[in-house]
Amino acid sequence: MLKINYKFAARVVSLLVLVMILAGTVFEVSAQRRTTRRAPARKVVPTYTVPANTVIRVRLNQQLSSKNARVGDRFSANVTEPVYANSGVQVVPTGSRVWGRVTSVKRSGRRTPGQILVAFNQVQLPNGVTYPINGSLSSLQADDVNSDNEGSVQGTSNRKRDAVFIGGGAATGAIIGAIAGGGKGAGIGALLGGALGTGARVYEKEQEAEVKSGTEFGVILNRNVSMRAAK
Repeated sequence: MLKINYKFAARVVSLLVLVMILAGTVFEVSAQRRTTRRAPARKVVPTYTVPANTVIRVRLNQQLSSKNARVGDRFSANVTEPVYANSGVQVVPTGSRVWGRVTSVKRSGRRTPGQILVAFNQVQLPNGVTYPINGSLSSLQADDVNSDNEGSVQGTSNRKRDAVFIGGGAATGAIIGAIAGGGKGAGIGALLGGALGTGARVYEKEQEAEVKSGTEFGVILNRNVSMRAAK
């Protein structure tokens, strides 16, 4: 009768199990290497810088009024001219949307017109891509902005970062003014939606700031923004 050496058999079984474990590990590592090799390399999409002081020309999509506006109200304006990075690449096409919020509201008083302060925090392209921005209200007067041969528009003065929508006389509607005297007064800037041109004037009647839908103005960037080329 055949005599079985159990100790020897146990060693053989243990050795076989060890060999199987090692073989599985080697197979797994090999599979991982093959998978890694097959994975396609990520394509790096270049970005371009839109410098601070660039002015984005926009047209308001809804009316704003110091009579009923509230701090935090969100509104949008459509881009009317494409925006180019400092390399000349178009990054914001016409028809994009700039989103803003009301940051301060002052109702009109007996001696002071209504005021609306706003800030802009996002650009949304027609394809749905969005970029965060830090933007302020700006006029579009020739003495406030300069255009170069690449189509970009640059603001000429930091004072436009203090621009505000203010109420005008009965026949003029809203205008952009630069805050003066610590916010107690306003230096007259560009007339919006009227035909009286620019310059200082006397209010016939203090009114609320009524900024109609379709009003055109500028959004000046306070910081550089990195964007991809528009598609």
